[in-house]
Amino acid sequence: MSVEIHIQNAVKRYGEKTIIPDLSVDIHNGEFFTLLGPSGCGKTTLLRMIAGFNTIEGGSFYFNDRKINDMDPGKRNIGMVFQQYSLFPNMNVEQNIAFGLKMQKRSADEIEKKVRDAIALVDLKGKEKSYPANLSGGQQQRVALARSIVTEPKVLLLDEPLSAIDAKLRKELQTRIREIHLELGLTTVFVTHDQDEAMVMSDVIELFHAGRIEQAGSPVSVYTKPVSTFAASFIGSYNQIDGTTFYQATRLPIEAGNTVAIRPETISISTEEPADKTGSIILRGTITASVPRGNVLRYTVQCDTMKLYVDTLFRSFNIYDIGSQVWLSIPEHDCLSIRGVEKEPAHV
Repeated sequence: MSVEIHIQNAVKRYGEKTIIPDLSVDIHNGEFFTLLGPSGCGKTTLLRMIAGFNTIEGGSFYFNDRKINDMDPGKRNIGMVFQQYSLFPNMNVEQNIAFGLKMQKRSADEIEKKVRDAIALVDLKGKEKSYPANLSGGQQQRVALARSIVTEPKVLLLDEPLSAIDAKLRKELQTRIREIHLELGLTTVFVTHDQDEAMVMSDVIELFHAGRIEQAGSPVSVYTKPVSTFAASFIGSYNQIDGTTFYQATRLPIEAGNTVAIRPETISISTEEPADKTGSIILRGTITASVPRGNVLRYTVQCDTMKLYVDTLFRSFNIYDIGSQVWLSIPEHDCLSIRGVEKEPAHV
């Protein structure tokens, strides 16, 4: 059975540098909880504090109602997968997966069954006798995942486990890790800097910035309702327009000091002026660039003093040339007024 994790007023310092100044987080039973943020923001530090690998300078950590600040890492009943696979090169797949069970002095029959089940769970049948040097990066990470779950942990900690794997395999493993999380009913804490990965895998995303939570919520709410310029920059690729510039172009009032954020896919583009302008901002502009992005074609449109990115489905018809004069229609409710963000402390 999985557990709830409660973190109250956590503090972490390295010498005189404060990496996490004062952080409180609740992770619910069975939740796939993602810490998302840029390198150096403190997310891996927090994960290692949960695991017991980093000391805690302040605050309290709980599994359910049991305080774990001083608990030995080996007694926390966690599984952990690192960015580096950390497999034993002199052991084959079965032996690597069985290692933790042997340390727990399980019976030979129990070890054999659990290893067999774990290998099936991560789709590695037929590779039981293979050594790490003969496995692909994706297969090695599957072994590391199997080794972390075979001991039936209550908490699974994942520290950027897919960052060194090629794009196609990464997508496959994203799906498989999510499925395993649900099948085993684990409480999973996942660290990543990849917002697409976070969107696909998570129940809850907490956007980390300078040792603090900038925004938290479901993937949909974090993506569609950024609370700051940092959140809008990190989640998706919002157009961000200075409030004064936006007001001068549209006459829509914006709170002083705020920025307007608009998702590129919410903007409609056409060579004809829209007939229905109700509830929309209508702008005239010129296409200055177009860039294919997978199944999306991104246009750059200059509208007087505003430059806007517009995303449309990449189709063989209705493609506009650079230099074309176009009309843009933006629903007013998709123009989000957001605050700026405090500058990062110099030590982060």
